[in-house]
Amino acid sequence: MIGRVGTFKAGSLPMDIRIKRIHDEPSDDDGRRILVDRLWPRGFTKARAHLDEWNKEVAPSTPLRQRFHQGALTFAAFAQAYRRELAGHAEALDRIRAQAKEGRVTLLYGARDPEHNHALVLLDALRHRA
Repeated sequence: MIGRVGTFKAGSLPMDIRIKRIHDEPSDDDGRRILVDRLWPRGFTKARAHLDEWNKEVAPSTPLRQRFHQGALTFAAFAQAYRRELAGHAEALDRIRAQAKEGRVTLLYGARDPEHNHALVLLDALRHRA
């Protein structure tokens, strides 16, 4: 499965950012591959990941991630809380935006659910400066 693809403008230059499950095969058109999970994906080797960067800073905090995975938060509540956390990481978000202006960036995540995961929220935050 190829991840969600997004080419959009932020400021004056277009950015090319997509998201993809880390378990999906790497592709020549992934560009810069950045793992955006706080924990390393279980059962996955670093050699197999083909990463350019592991950015834990933009991942949800451990308490927030745990509450969501335990079912204590709906995805909407998780997304709202995660956006608040991301607002405190403007520099890290700007760095990803700058990389995406230079060429494609693929944000990699380990979650099994392609419709309810933090990478979707992160992609949206990168598109819309908070």
